[in-house]
Amino acid sequence: MSFTSPLIRSAITLAFSSGLAFTQTYLYAADADSQVKNANTVKEQDKHDQASLPELAVTSSKTKVVGYNPLESRGATRTDTPLREVPQSVRVVSREWLDDTRALRLADTVDYVSGISRLNDFGATWDNFAIRGFSNTDQGILINGFRGSRGYNVTRDAATVERFEFLKGPAAAVYGASEPGGIINVVTKKPQFTQHNSLDVNIGSYGLRRAALDTTGPITDNLAYRLNVVAEDSAMRSSLLEGDRQVFTPALTWILSDKTVLNYEAEFARVSTPLDRGLIQINGRAGALSRSRVLGEPNDGNVELTSQTHQLTLEHEFSDAWRGRAGLSFKKGSYEGDNTELATFNPSVVNRRQMWRSLPMRDTSFQAELEGKLKTGAIDHTLLVGVEASRLWMAQEITRSNPSISPYALDIYNPVYGQAKPASQDWWFDTNEHQKNNAVYLQDQIGLSSQWKLLVGVRADNYHQEYEDSLAQANTSRQRQTATSPRVGLTYLPSDWASLYISFSEGFRPNSGGSATGKAFDPQSSRATEFGLKLQTVDQRLGANFAIFDITKRNVLVTDPANANRSIAAGEAESRGFEADVFGKLNEHWRLTANFAYTDAEVSKDSNVSLVGARLANVPKTSAGLLAIREGFLPNGSRYGVGTGIVYVGNRAGNATNTYDLPSYTTVKLLSYWDATPKARFSLDVSNLFDREYYTSSWNNYVMPGLGRSVLASLHLQF
Repeated sequence: MSFTSPLIRSAITLAFSSGLAFTQTYLYAADADSQVKNANTVKEQDKHDQASLPELAVTSSKTKVVGYNPLESRGATRTDTPLREVPQSVRVVSREWLDDTRALRLADTVDYVSGISRLNDFGATWDNFAIRGFSNTDQGILINGFRGSRGYNVTRDAATVERFEFLKGPAAAVYGASEPGGIINVVTKKPQFTQHNSLDVNIGSYGLRRAALDTTGPITDNLAYRLNVVAEDSAMRSSLLEGDRQVFTPALTWILSDKTVLNYEAEFARVSTPLDRGLIQINGRAGALSRSRVLGEPNDGNVELTSQTHQLTLEHEFSDAWRGRAGLSFKKGSYEGDNTELATFNPSVVNRRQMWRSLPMRDTSFQAELEGKLKTGAIDHTLLVGVEASRLWMAQEITRSNPSISPYALDIYNPVYGQAKPASQDWWFDTNEHQKNNAVYLQDQIGLSSQWKLLVGVRADNYHQEYEDSLAQANTSRQRQTATSPRVGLTYLPSDWASLYISFSEGFRPNSGGSATGKAFDPQSSRATEFGLKLQTVDQRLGANFAIFDITKRNVLVTDPANANRSIAAGEAESRGFEADVFGKLNEHWRLTANFAYTDAEVSKDSNVSLVGARLANVPKTSAGLLAIREGFLPNGSRYGVGTGIVYVGNRAGNATNTYDLPSYTTVKLLSYWDATPKARFSLDVSNLFDREYYTSSWNNYVMPGLGRSVLASLHLQF
């Protein structure tokens, strides 16, 4: 067990001792009526605390996200806009949802959002999901509206997050380069001027031990702080593997005046984990090996990932109608370590290679924007004009052994570990990439009437890309490109409980590297059309989104027919489908989320004609999820909740050539919690209740198994 264990054990001892004291005091000091009143009072106070301070970056003082059915979110338009007026499918996963489900990672949320599928996660070292069929790895995650996933990054921890905003469809008109399926905006917890402290402790199967502290409050009348600290020994699918993580996120909010607020946030994260590629498919069968089998080399140790992020934002209200915002984000990260990977295999033996990687990165972004409201006659306008500049550097240094010279075999049915490592490794990659981008964007949300809303926007990007290959100078390339990304959306609101919309948008994403002739690739381009319906109950507790979409992406890199070792930008992929999400409270006792997606994503053009019509790897045609929780009160007045989560993922292509499939699966999760006092909650959850063998994703011949039945015991304390 890692060095974090003593800290976690101490936190667990303290937390459960405190929880027992809270419980005893509660049970003997109050009668049932006062307990009910106290619980309701604290619950309302918690809601007040969560909304008491303006969130900067991509939220403002007008944006309050409470419950399962948030009514507003700034992520889609960068302005305070009711979600029912946004001509785009947006699914917001709130802090309440994260707390109810004990979600520890971003990855714990995606099964309950329509149209999201899991992709190769690089041995569980990064977040990689497909939205409407297209990967969001490189450009698809924002942190408070800033780029958060360029280069190599640690997986997103949920303890520091206020909410996840899943913004479906192209987002290039306001955020620039991105995949056409959509992006995920992570809104972090902000400082509050009301003192609030909490401690979460988790003990689970597969070696999981975790403690998370969240404390916030005033320093002076005008200065508030927030600090989140996480220490974890991570769950691993095999006892031969172990990993740990630490996250430290200090934040300050300084109210300079009644019109001006300065916000600083930082995140320091370290993750130590094996680069575990998983199992292999054998003769088209994903489940040929035990899900705990390790095909790498446990003696390799772990890869070490570090990430450091700093964000500084200044927001000023010039008047009731106009406000300005400026922000600066700096992020750097590293990824370094050894691992052993498959080179070749036959039905019983794999020949492996030893590898070493160093993947550093630095990313700096500046944003400034002005937002204002005005009228032209009877027509309302919400104008947004902004500029953005960013600089990105990332490098790849990778060596690997030659299995034909230094064999490193393993019997997959009777593995023997600890063999002598290959004596030498050869350079495989030694590259540097620099990206410079300058952009300006303009958006107008036009209130044609109380029932008709028109959104028009456009962004112009000018970027310079340099790719340097130290091992093959012919691969070095430089390019300067421009891209214009428009979007138009029209929303009709026939009543207070329904809205219909149609939207059209275009996007782009740069292609790294160069052709066999040394010429830089043209960027990928995309077009998307979407029709949607949004509903909500009169009391606004329950909402629903329905969307039909059609996306085409061009200039996808495919194999050069004249040189099989190089690529050309000539491929095309299409994705069409239907999505449905329902979320909110049915009544005082029941709350739920439900989702369904049909996604037909395939290759529509390729240099290899036999691949035309191939399904995009890891994207199921059908998927669905249901989470239902019932909450009530026990005779002594304490609150409880019980629920279930059911996830269905359909059959998926295992690789780009569709030579094998990942089978469909259904998993069931049970949730339960008991509020022993208004400030102490005990939880017990069981995931994969029926111990189903399933596979979450694949890469080439590798398949990643999901964990078996697991139990998670949790304690949440407020003090």
